[in-house]
Amino acid sequence: MHRKLLLVFALLLPLVAVGQLPDFTELVDKQGAAVVNVSTTQTQRSARGNGNPQIPNVPEDDPFYEFFRRFIPPNPGPREFESNSLGSGFIISADGYILTNAHVVEAADEITVKLTDKREFKAKVIGADRKTDIAVIKIEASGLPRVVIGDPNKLKVGEWVVAIGSPFGFENSVTAGIVSAKGRSLPQENFVPFIQTDVAVNPGNSGGPLFNLKGEVVGINSQIYSRTGGFMGLSFAIPIDVAMDVTNQLKTSGKVSRGRIGVGIQAVTKEMAESFGLPKASGALVNSVEPGSPAEKAGIEVSDVILKFDGKPINSADDLVRYVGSTRPGAKATVELWRNKATRTVQLAIGEMPDERAAQRQSSRRGKPPAEAQTKLGMTLAELTADQRKELKVNGGVLVEDAQGPAARAGIRRGDVILAVNNQNVKTIDEFNKLISQFEKGRSVALLVRRGGGALYIPLRIE
Repeated sequence: MHRKLLLVFALLLPLVAVGQLPDFTELVDKQGAAVVNVSTTQTQRSARGNGNPQIPNVPEDDPFYEFFRRFIPPNPGPREFESNSLGSGFIISADGYILTNAHVVEAADEITVKLTDKREFKAKVIGADRKTDIAVIKIEASGLPRVVIGDPNKLKVGEWVVAIGSPFGFENSVTAGIVSAKGRSLPQENFVPFIQTDVAVNPGNSGGPLFNLKGEVVGINSQIYSRTGGFMGLSFAIPIDVAMDVTNQLKTSGKVSRGRIGVGIQAVTKEMAESFGLPKASGALVNSVEPGSPAEKAGIEVSDVILKFDGKPINSADDLVRYVGSTRPGAKATVELWRNKATRTVQLAIGEMPDERAAQRQSSRRGKPPAEAQTKLGMTLAELTADQRKELKVNGGVLVEDAQGPAARAGIRRGDVILAVNNQNVKTIDEFNKLISQFEKGRSVALLVRRGGGALYIPLRIE
């Protein structure tokens, strides 16, 4: 009897599991018409050829030279050719405003939008923002179907989501998966807390919507992680609230204004937290402060750790970038700092980030330093000359001539300039060695290092 019951249960279990799977048909019926195919054409100019005959390497006095000159056709000169690309987008208003990715329409000479009813329209770019990869385009039409905007903050990890787009040109393809993580930071993408999913997203899905089960857009599919160029289970979407903020600014002024406070920051590691007496490895460590910046005027200093910005906790350095960037220039903000093993609060006025940041010049080093010494940490140090300090715009510091052993493992490189040890400035090799000797074996110290045109803290364990 028990065996029969177990057999019946085993047969019914797959049916129960199937019954729990969501049905996406209604969502696709209602929202699919608002998803569009975006194709672009770009005219490129080939620099190949110079118009001269394709004469082999034959001397001019050779009898065959005249033959090649007269009968061999000339090299083709520069020519123009068209390149095409495909992407996706979705309609956010009935009068033809469409959201897509900036990289989909970047440098396009012509943009064509194709609707699900096969109608095609030429589109113009209203504005684009590279930092968030958002673009707003417009077609001349009315009465169009549009999506419903949702709240990505209510999205939960493990929740079902659906993508609609045109992977490899296959229009209105529907794929589904779950939210794998929220608030993901990607390299060189500091202004977007990405939604990570395992929804199948491929080239051509870029710019398409990510829906929750209510049929609301919660993100814009933007990137994939892939070693092959195709889907590998890691897809990233821009939260729709970030996209709509950018959209409203682009529609209003044609550009995006972002806040800045004028600090260079880096992540706080476990070793750095130990060095600065922090209870846990969180916050944004300040490694440089720009002269005349809002941060300097507010009293923020190098080696401060920013714990909160306007009441929002800073769990990682990327959090501070996003919070400051999303604050309007001119607004007032409260910053909570960790300094000398205690918290303090400062007020500052948010500045405005320029559209293009000037590239910082990497200073060259001239002359041989007057003093050089090998440390027990695997570094060969040299004292800076007056000319080198002037070029680097520093008052002190010691130059790393070579890095091996513990120093190399910590990430210190030849050419780095060590400015401070645990917030204690260093001007000579003797000062550096004296400071290091105060720490017991196994302890970690934070070295403030000047590298190129910037600075960063590197944790180094005493061995």
